[in-house]
Amino acid sequence: MSATHTPQQIAEAVRDAMFANDRASKSMGMEILAVGPGTATLKMVVRDDMLNGFDICHGGFITTLADSAFAFACNSHNELTVASGFAIDIVAPGREGDTLTAVAGEVSLAGRTGVYDITIRNQRDELVAVFRGKSYRIKGKPVVPGLVAQAQEQQT
Repeated sequence: MSATHTPQQIAEAVRDAMFANDRASKSMGMEILAVGPGTATLKMVVRDDMLNGFDICHGGFITTLADSAFAFACNSHNELTVASGFAIDIVAPGREGDTLTAVAGEVSLAGRTGVYDITIRNQRDELVAVFRGKSYRIKGKPVVPGLVAQAQEQQT
């Protein structure tokens, strides 16, 4: 008989499994600060090689930070989940040396689709970007095989 796990333990096991092979996030120096059911918080320091021709953080790096937080949040239930789309609004620049923190939260999860909002702030708690991601879950395909939830989450 398999051991059962809390939703938090499942989220942490999924985080560990995903990050172990996440070359993109690691190459950008991202760190996972927290993860939970439907949530994730990641940070990244803006380096010189992330600056564009105006000496501000390239928007693609800001987007990638948000997308990584989105990925950890939407996979935290241990069902393989991919992005089906996203939109981002960058409202302030990231500068070299800034620590950007992305906080992702589940807005809606129904059937195979989900909606997640991610905010990115700098070390002064100034808003840098807002990101909304839409996800699609692959039913029957866990991120970490063999994890059994203590209580079945309500799924519609």
